Amino acid sequence: MLTRKEGMDCKEFEKQIPAFIARKMDYPTLKSFHAHIEKCEDCKEELVIQFLATEGIQRLEDGSAFDLQSELDARLEETEHKIKFHSGFVYLGFAMEVIAVCMIFGVLIWILL
Repeated sequence: MLTRKEGMDCKEFEKQIPAFIARKMDYPTLKSFHAHIEKCEDCKEELVIQFLATEGIQRLEDGSAFDLQSELDARLEETEHKIKFHSGFVYLGFAMEVIAVCMIFGVLIWILL
């Protein structure tokens, strides 16, 4: 499984494209990958080219019909949903930790009084 480096640059992004296409990217790398593609048109274009080439060749070999641009758009949308979903769990976990700490302090204060 691939892991991310802080602040993905274009070179690192291009190295990660095959992992994205193969859906073999861990969450932190996926998040960094998505953040980079949102701000870099050149890398987005490179992703489109590699996705169309990789998936197009596979589809031609399989003999199946395809609309690759729509599939890539759907994959990017799915990535965005995964990131939002995961972020929600992170915030929920943090909130539960705060509540647990408050309850522990409350019990300690109750016992000591």
